[in-house]
Amino acid sequence: MGTYLHTMVRVRDLDRSIAFYKVLGMKELRRREVPDGKYTLVFMGFEDNAHGQAEIELTYNWDQETPYEIGTGFGHFALGYEDIAAVVEKVRAAGGKVTREAGPVKFGTTVIAFVEDPDGYKIEFIQRGSAY
Repeated sequence: MGTYLHTMVRVRDLDRSIAFYKVLGMKELRRREVPDGKYTLVFMGFEDNAHGQAEIELTYNWDQETPYEIGTGFGHFALGYEDIAAVVEKVRAAGGKVTREAGPVKFGTTVIAFVEDPDGYKIEFIQRGSAY
């Protein structure tokens, strides 16, 4: 049986990205500086994957001057919370971009919301306990 470990995303401003994911309740789990490759890896998560939790790997390329293109194939990350409306307000208070307020999905009862991280990656919040 396999284990889902992490998803990697490239970021332009590492400190800003770390601050954003901390607003969501994540913490920096580990960091690796690679001077020869001129990049830094920072793993963010609620718990490390040794506890069965997947992580987000933030990859910061030191010489990247232009924004990355996310592409048309990427959809979103999904994170579960007990109270997504409260998390949406934390994102808003921290200056983050809310793209869909908390509420039920169209034609359903699952309560969701959407925000974007500093690099434009979409993140879906799913209310724990609502139908999925």
